[in-house]
Amino acid sequence: MKPSLTVPVIAAERPHGAFTRQLFLVDTLDAERLQATYDTGVLTLRIPVAEAAKPRKVPITAGTEERTIEAQSSPIST
Repeated sequence: MKPSLTVPVIAAERPHGAFTRQLFLVDTLDAERLQATYDTGVLTLRIPVAEAAKPRKVPITAGTEERTIEAQSSPIST
């Protein structure tokens, strides 16, 4: 249930104690550049996309005219 703006919150509880979570990262993420911060009870993970997985431009030449198209990465199937 979402708290209403018209009803004041008397008590708010959060679980406390040890907590563990395991993440399995796919090859399209760059785990070497992973950044984690913990501030006021919030853990933030920043995991950049690996350079090999980013879309790239591929130059195409046809005759005397050169064009550039943007390659699209295919969706990851799990």
